[in-house]
Amino acid sequence: MKAMLRAALAAVLAVAAFAAQAADKVKVGYIALPSHAPSFIAKEKGYYAAEGLDAELVPFQAAQAMAVAIASGDIDFGVTAVSGGLLNLAARGDTVRIFGGALEEADGVPGHKILASKAAFDGGLQSPMELDGKRFAITTQGSSFEYMGAQIAAKVEAKVKTVALNNMPAIAAALQAGKVDVAVAQPGIAADLVAKGAAVEIGKVVDFLPGYQVTVLFTGTKLAQEKPEQMAAFKRAFAKGAADYNAALVDKSLDAAATEAVIAAIHKYVYVDRSAEEASRLIREGAMLISPEARLNRDDVRKQIGWFKAQKLVPDTLDINALLAD
Repeated sequence: MKAMLRAALAAVLAVAAFAAQAADKVKVGYIALPSHAPSFIAKEKGYYAAEGLDAELVPFQAAQAMAVAIASGDIDFGVTAVSGGLLNLAARGDTVRIFGGALEEADGVPGHKILASKAAFDGGLQSPMELDGKRFAITTQGSSFEYMGAQIAAKVEAKVKTVALNNMPAIAAALQAGKVDVAVAQPGIAADLVAKGAAVEIGKVVDFLPGYQVTVLFTGTKLAQEKPEQMAAFKRAFAKGAADYNAALVDKSLDAAATEAVIAAIHKYVYVDRSAEEASRLIREGAMLISPEARLNRDDVRKQIGWFKAQKLVPDTLDINALLAD
């Protein structure tokens, strides 16, 4: 009997070892933000593994560095905003492909907030209609922050002065100090600034950019062309993670235990220096819609690329159809 049990155990271990060996090793770039949660959930709940992917999550501090890593082949998949940096990589070397959607702005769902500094609010900036002549904080030229600011300003027929501050912590500090007048921020960051009295919410980005595809899934051109089945497997696993995220934190259709399990998976990668209780609060406050089934709003991405071309931030030669993979 013991011999039979040992043989059975050996067989199970052999199958497991074969499965692990057979899985495709892939590297997935991420930034430690709740908006990258589908990748964390897919990793922790085994969705990548179920699709035959041995996924290694690779941290980055900035989206541009992740895009460069995709283009060079150092990582296989990533999530980032449509930006001048990403599009210029595509235009110069035909090295990246967009193949799915992630974060998006949708009616009735928490999204990016438009914030005025307390000083600017007290001085009369109490709605986006008063944006003319104001200092609008962005991260860098060609960023999604610049795109959002330009679209909002155009809708209210205002001219703003953009102030590049490199990252969101710098923008938050500038708002608090009154060195800039207005900025956009994800809901968790916005809630924190408002609670501190550093800023006042004066509007919502979705009112100006409905259906805005904030971030996208992207990969290298070579992988998209040579391993389309691997790209499709990644998208399916990511979509399962997105479904869990939306159910737990956006639709709030999961029960308490299941929701806490989702939050725990995210906490392994985000707010790791905070207590479980504090991280749970921040993750909940920062929830935004992830595109169901990782669908890509191709029309909105085309609109964004058109704006970047019009601003001469990317070459007119960029082939939009080639950039968007199926």
